[in-house]
Amino acid sequence: MPFVDTQLVLFDEDYRKVLAVCERLARDAHAKGVFVVDKNGQLMAEAGDVRGLDTTSLASLTAGSIAATGGLAKIIGEEEFPIHFHQGQRDNLHMTVVAKRIILVVIFDERSSLGLVRLRVKKAGSELARLFEEIQKKSERARNSATSPFAEITDDDIDKLFAD
Repeated sequence: MPFVDTQLVLFDEDYRKVLAVCERLARDAHAKGVFVVDKNGQLMAEAGDVRGLDTTSLASLTAGSIAATGGLAKIIGEEEFPIHFHQGQRDNLHMTVVAKRIILVVIFDERSSLGLVRLRVKKAGSELARLFEEIQKKSERARNSATSPFAEITDDDIDKLFAD
């Protein structure tokens, strides 16, 4: 279900569910940090040991990286590259596009392995896709039921307001 162009409203209850998935993934994958970022570069949730990490920059650069490789994918005839892996000397970065809208980022070191991270990300990604589908439906219902605060104001009310 593609819903990239609509605005999501993340209520506290929804945030807690997303955070619980992140915390479980961080624990089960032996990850240093787990982040959920939207494709606009907004950090939505984080778990693990993220002290000293510029999470705002991480979120925006992650979104930029996904966008750039999406352009590369289109050039060679792919829709996108949903999985990205970067290996460093100390830390590794695994990024997965979930539900065409969010990016699940896992930072891990030698305490884990790429295989374990991929296995745990697959399960967490499915959970997050289901959660964000529910969140999207809630957002649409809220948007459709919301009325403008100006809906009840008539032209007569405005005329009376400015009448001498």
